Amino acid sequence: MQNGFKIADRPIGRGHAPFIIAEMSGNHNQSLERALEIVEAAAKTGAHALKIQTYTPDTMTLDLDEREFRISDPKSLWAGTSLYKLYGEAYTPWEWHQPIFNRARELGIIAFSTPFDDTAVDFLETLDVPCYKIASFENTDIPLVRRVAATGKPLIISTGMATVAELDETVRAARDAGCQDLVLLKCTSTYPASAENTNILTIPHMRELFGCEVGLSDHTMGVGVSVASVALGATVIEKHFTLNRADGGVDSTFSMEPGEMAQLGLETERAWQALGHVGYGPTDAEKKSIQFRRSLYVVQDMKAGDVLTRENLRAIRPGLGLPPKYFEQVLGKAVKQDIQRGTALEWGYIG
Repeated sequence: MQNGFKIADRPIGRGHAPFIIAEMSGNHNQSLERALEIVEAAAKTGAHALKIQTYTPDTMTLDLDEREFRISDPKSLWAGTSLYKLYGEAYTPWEWHQPIFNRARELGIIAFSTPFDDTAVDFLETLDVPCYKIASFENTDIPLVRRVAATGKPLIISTGMATVAELDETVRAARDAGCQDLVLLKCTSTYPASAENTNILTIPHMRELFGCEVGLSDHTMGVGVSVASVALGATVIEKHFTLNRADGGVDSTFSMEPGEMAQLGLETERAWQALGHVGYGPTDAEKKSIQFRRSLYVVQDMKAGDVLTRENLRAIRPGLGLPPKYFEQVLGKAVKQDIQRGTALEWGYIG
């Protein structure tokens, strides 16, 4: 089993709060000014990292608007658009990468990218990115996986659509090519995704199967699924991020706004803190509360020789008397001395 590691100076692993990645994707809407505003907003939310994507339309597909090169599914967010046009709208110009990364560094947030071919990896290496991400749709592109792994930098791989056999091949390729620090992200490659199709019980199974850190690339709305994933061992959470969904953009529909991203960081850290360890008995914080348990109290004035009955003895709060489990045992026994109403019963009072 792989132990935790660091991306830049941020520890990754179950001994640390979840690593939160804000995915800009194409939400810059082809404005560098907006892209830089997204970086600033992500830093203010407390996200640990800002991720972009590195490709051009020509490195993704062909400039055709017919047959399989056109999105025909009427339920798709991008129905009626050619793949080439979609990637042209969504891609982040390569000359923007340096200013985006510089702004992130200034604000203390880690910036990295998802490359989609060898030219993107070569380019990102010139920018000294601290880690890489492989997208779900590229997780079976074994040559690309090997090329990225060969950089020796931490590698995050989304697992959307991949079978166990495909993931095994991908992980082996990454390891064989030199990847030491690996994170697999459980992912459902629908946009948006539904909670019902997320199957986060896969997270601990994936961790055990592949011996690496595991997280969630979450396309659902809200924070509930991400919070639940932390309870199952997720150490990395990735969510698409925008300034305002109403501004539009290729991924805006399923992206978080700044207030929601801040809430994601807060609630996933709370979930991680709540995991603690297996333990029973009072915690240090609970010890003062033990006095408010129920215990046996004399509830009527008694004289020496009087017998304890259900009328003069009750189990009430606080817990300074004998435990309630002795109630039946002491009934019918005489007391040795006068006892005032409201006295906690002790063995020394009983004859």
